[in-house]
Amino acid sequence: MALTGRAALLAALGSIPVGILEPGWTGILAVNGPLALACACDYVLAAPVRRLVLARSGDTSARLGEAAGVTLTISNPSRRPLRARLRDAWPPSSWQPGTEVDASRHRLTVPPGERRRVTTRLRPVRRGDRQADRVTIRSYGPLGLFSRQGSHKVPWTVRVLPPFTSRKHLPSKLARLRELDGRTSMLTRGEGTEFDSLREYVPGDDSRSIDWRATARQSAVAVRTWRPERDRHILLVLDTGRTSAGRVGDAPRLDASMDAALLLAALASRAGDRVDLLAYDRRVRALVQGRSAGDVLPSVVNAMATLEPELVETDARGLTATALRVASRRSLVVLLTTLDAAPVEQGLLPVLPQLTQRHTVLVASVADPHIASMAKARGNAEAVYEAAAAAQAQSERQRTAEQLRRHGVTVVDATPDDLASALADAYLSLKAAGRL
Repeated sequence: MALTGRAALLAALGSIPVGILEPGWTGILAVNGPLALACACDYVLAAPVRRLVLARSGDTSARLGEAAGVTLTISNPSRRPLRARLRDAWPPSSWQPGTEVDASRHRLTVPPGERRRVTTRLRPVRRGDRQADRVTIRSYGPLGLFSRQGSHKVPWTVRVLPPFTSRKHLPSKLARLRELDGRTSMLTRGEGTEFDSLREYVPGDDSRSIDWRATARQSAVAVRTWRPERDRHILLVLDTGRTSAGRVGDAPRLDASMDAALLLAALASRAGDRVDLLAYDRRVRALVQGRSAGDVLPSVVNAMATLEPELVETDARGLTATALRVASRRSLVVLLTTLDAAPVEQGLLPVLPQLTQRHTVLVASVADPHIASMAKARGNAEAVYEAAAAAQAQSERQRTAEQLRRHGVTVVDATPDDLASALADAYLSLKAAGRL
């Protein structure tokens, strides 16, 4: 139960004439006695809170930055009307700062034996599962002097998925894929391509692509067309160790890596390749394997939703052994990790030959754009020292990348805004060269 501000105000106003006309307990009881009786009647006439029946419905998932609506149904089985204020509590990260009060509090009136719905609009600011907390209801009497209050547990979970901001690059990458796939007039023969079909010769075609046997059987000159081989296996490996927790801009490196992996998964599934996902640091954090082309992207997005960087050093040997176990036949292994010298030289390089002798390996890393801006700084001694430090950091990353390339690894090093597009381009280049 709770006393409202209206009752406190009436009690304060009643004490003024008591102090002037009849000081003492007699005057206080004469004024506040009826008020106490009115509060007791108001409490009795307020609808009971414990007997209310609450149920949830609505969205169970939403992309980061988008709104999700969760509807709460309140049924009033009592014989008294419910006049209430309701607070639907969720974790603070379920709303943008400053919007929680307006989004989580509702006023409602439910007649006896009826039900009403209220909708809470969530706009999460972090990935992962957001679970509903208690629903607190304060039921008022007809006079608004006293209220009943209670809480209900109404479980509900909204999974906040990665935003997939690189989706905007997908149409242009698919257009380039169609060129490689032999669906336009730009048809070329390269290593790793397979025969697609025959068509009539047009001026400008390579004479080496003429099929003389087919030409002999018909009146027109026939030309072979080619397309990249399909049904290749691609394993996306996310390093979720401590280096993935480093913030680049407003987000950790892991978020940029996941966005790049989503674009590549969408592109590769459209190309007819099989895509698996492995997230690893010292143990498997997520594994998506054996999904169909239509189901792979939702499965990868759902698996990434709860991933968070772990503040531990990545076990490179364990990661390599797990990747070899998941990719049982020759595959493209895309490792999204760091190019920092120490983790690569001490962890990855000693075990890299195990991967490269069986698979094509591509390493993608998130570069900090702030370092590039520091390298251009001039004007005073502090700026020059910053530029020197930035140049040294860039030189170390280039040296580490060269070490990886000497082992036959394709390296992509780009800023968060460019990483997804650069990784997709690298995949298409490997596909066009027949290296998958």
